[in-house]
Amino acid sequence: MKPILLQGHERSITQIKYNREGDLLFTVAKDPIVNVWYSINGERLGTYTGHTGAVWCVDADWDTRHVLTGSADNSCRLWDCETGKQLALVKTNSAVRTCGFDFGGNIIMFSTDKQMGYQCIVNFFDLRDSSQLENDEPYMKIPCHDSKITSAVWGPLGEFIIAGHENGELNQFSAKSGELLINVKEHTKQINDIQTSRDMTMFITASKDNTAKLFDSTTLEHQKSFRTERPVNSAALSPIFDHVVLGGGQEAMDVTTTSTRIGKFEARFFHLGFEEEFGRIKGHFGPINSVAFHPDGKSYSSGGEDGYVRIHYFDPQYFEFEFEA
Repeated sequence: MKPILLQGHERSITQIKYNREGDLLFTVAKDPIVNVWYSINGERLGTYTGHTGAVWCVDADWDTRHVLTGSADNSCRLWDCETGKQLALVKTNSAVRTCGFDFGGNIIMFSTDKQMGYQCIVNFFDLRDSSQLENDEPYMKIPCHDSKITSAVWGPLGEFIIAGHENGELNQFSAKSGELLINVKEHTKQINDIQTSRDMTMFITASKDNTAKLFDSTTLEHQKSFRTERPVNSAALSPIFDHVVLGGGQEAMDVTTTSTRIGKFEARFFHLGFEEEFGRIKGHFGPINSVAFHPDGKSYSSGGEDGYVRIHYFDPQYFEFEFEA
C-alpha cells in the first residue's frame, strides 16, 4: 500500500475533507491556502485564495457546488467549488474554528473562538436569503459562555448541531430555536474532532484525554470507547466496515523534543464493535491532525503536522480481513 503524497501546504494540516462522492479531497492548513485535489491520483485541481491567516476548517455541500472555509483571519468564506470564485465573506470578531453545511446545503453554521474579549458564538446563515450574508446578519446566534467550541458537526436532517467543547463536554443545540437540547460529559479533556458515520446515526469524537468515543447522534448516548496512550487529534468511521481510524501523536509544542521513532505517528485502526486495535499505518513525520475515510471505504487520507497529506488505498487483504474475537 504505497500512499499518494500531496504536497500543497507550507504549514501543518488542520483539516482534510472529502466531498460526498469522494472524487475530491479538500485540505486546509495553518497557511492561508485552501487546496482541492483529485482523490484518485492526487493531482491538484486548484486552490481557493483569499484568506490571510491559518485556515481551521473546510466543508463542501452535498452536491459539491459550494465550499465553506473558516479562518484565523476572523472570516468565514463561501466559494464556488468549480471556479474558485469567492461568493461571500462573513467577518467575525475572532477566529472561525468550525464550519459546516447542513445536509440540504442551504444553511451554514460556524463557530468563533473565545478570544480578545469576545465570547464563543455559533452563527447560522440561510444561504437562500442573500441579505443575511450581505449584511452579516445570521438568523440565529448561540452564545457559549462556559467553554469554547473546538469541534462541531450537523446532526441528521439538519435539525440540530453537535458541538464538542474545550472542557470535554458535548452539547446538542437545536438549529431552529438555538436551545440546548442535550448536554453530556464523557471526555475529561478537549474534544479535538467530531465526525459522523455515513448515515449520520452515529458520530465519533477524538479527544486530548487519549480516547476516541462513539455516540448516538440523536440521544448522545455513549456507545464505545477506543483508548490510546497519546492525545487523539482526529477519528473517522469507515462507511463499509465496522472500523475506526484514529490519528494523533502529541502536543505540537512537544514535537521537537522527541525522535521520529519514539513519536508514534501511526494511524491506528480499531474494530468498532470489539474496541480492539488491529492495525497501524506509519508515515507522517509528526502528529496526525486530521483523518478521513473515502466515502466508498476503499481508501483513507491523513493530514499531519508535517504539512503533508497522504492518501492510502487499502490492499486487497484489508477487504478479506476477518476479525477474530
